[in-house]
Amino acid sequence: MSYLTIIFIILLYFLILLVISHFTSKKSDNKSFFIGNKKSPWFVVAFGMIGTSLSGVTFISVPAWVGSTQFTYMQMVFGYFLGYLVVANILMPLYYKLNLISIYSYLENRFGFYSYKTASFFFLLSRTIGASCRLFLVANVLQIIVFDQWNIPFFVTVLITIILIWLYTFRAGIKTIIWTDTLQTIFMLMALGIAIVLITKELNWSFTEMIREVSMSEHSKIFVWDDWKSKQHFLKQFLSGAFIAIVMTGLDQDMMQKNLSCKNIKEAKKNMLFFSIILIFVNLIFLSLGALLLIFSHEKGISLPENPDDLFPIIAMGNYLSPFLSLFFIIGLIAASYSSADSALTSLTTSFTVDILNSKNLSEKKLKNLRVKVHIFFSILLFFSILILKIVNNSNVIDVIFTIAGYTYGPLLGLYSFGLFTKFEIKDKFVPFLTVISPILTYLINIFFSNYLDYQFAYESLILNGLITFFFLFLIRKKNNFIKI
Repeated sequence: MSYLTIIFIILLYFLILLVISHFTSKKSDNKSFFIGNKKSPWFVVAFGMIGTSLSGVTFISVPAWVGSTQFTYMQMVFGYFLGYLVVANILMPLYYKLNLISIYSYLENRFGFYSYKTASFFFLLSRTIGASCRLFLVANVLQIIVFDQWNIPFFVTVLITIILIWLYTFRAGIKTIIWTDTLQTIFMLMALGIAIVLITKELNWSFTEMIREVSMSEHSKIFVWDDWKSKQHFLKQFLSGAFIAIVMTGLDQDMMQKNLSCKNIKEAKKNMLFFSIILIFVNLIFLSLGALLLIFSHEKGISLPENPDDLFPIIAMGNYLSPFLSLFFIIGLIAASYSSADSALTSLTTSFTVDILNSKNLSEKKLKNLRVKVHIFFSILLFFSILILKIVNNSNVIDVIFTIAGYTYGPLLGLYSFGLFTKFEIKDKFVPFLTVISPILTYLINIFFSNYLDYQFAYESLILNGLITFFFLFLIRKKNNFIKI
């Protein structure tokens, strides 16, 4: 596929998104941007959330993960399902009852000013890093397969990427994203399906043979029961998956903003249930693609790249399969990446505008002007964050995201758990200090267990971090002072 063709595909893709933005942004206001006027159909939200949850990281890194961890990622996926049930039945009813725009407003009512601002800060930090990782991945792939050939610097690639996202999100925000995410999910799943079909055909297998070969391959191991010190042990992976789903969906303004755009809690619960079930099968298909890529590489004598994330792009963009795979790989990669990045930009704008800048009492016009400025600010911040990642990146991106989540979402887990499951009031002014100490202690405990007890933490660092935060909050509780339920 020629480079001009790839550029044309990208421009055509964004033209479609801009057209959707044009129609969905008519008569839009700040309420449209923040919560879509609470008119989003639940099934549209659910389908679009698949693309947002998976992102370009899943599209590239989950198949790449198979080489080192087989299908053990499914243990986390099963845990996700449990976590989503908690979100649907505990957190979402609370958010709807309080009629929240930003979910962190709950902590202001429950604990006070400092807890509220601290939670907002940790979300902004977490989502900025996560969105930067996801956008870095797609920008880096586009740089390798297209822009390096024209000697275009990486920062130009990133700048174009950010500008295109900003153009179709700045008017109507979540009201537009609900529909663009649906389109992007369709493209991503089409790319996934076509890749599997073409590889299966090239290996001269029927669909049944493909399933048998993948399931019998050395890559298809799902469960690890024997070595409790391993990062892939079932209990670690399952519990980590459950808590990751709770914090990265239920305590995340990005994901909850879509759910809060549904008409009512009943429809929001339908959305979450449908989404959580479909996600299990989609992740299994992604891992199957990873196994197929490794089998195909072995059969065709293709050397495995030093960075596992490069395997799918190398096969898709090489001359190993039909040019159609190159076409849909580009479309799928862009769709998967931007379905996550655009909503991240919107949620960052929402949280900073509502939570940090205290904009609740502004007029509609002043709020809109402020929102646009914040939207531009976070676009610039993402731009520089991606450039920094280009310098320091040296690991599987999905592993980086989950590892960081353990440290940045842990304090949120502790705060919400303490708020929901105890009746204590706390000395609110101490919260910012304790939620900084908690991740530091978690990191030091990780180091100690690794060096002296030969125990490898997986992503249960998140649970440990939340427990430490919970314990600190218990220490600063106001004795004989309880909230009324």
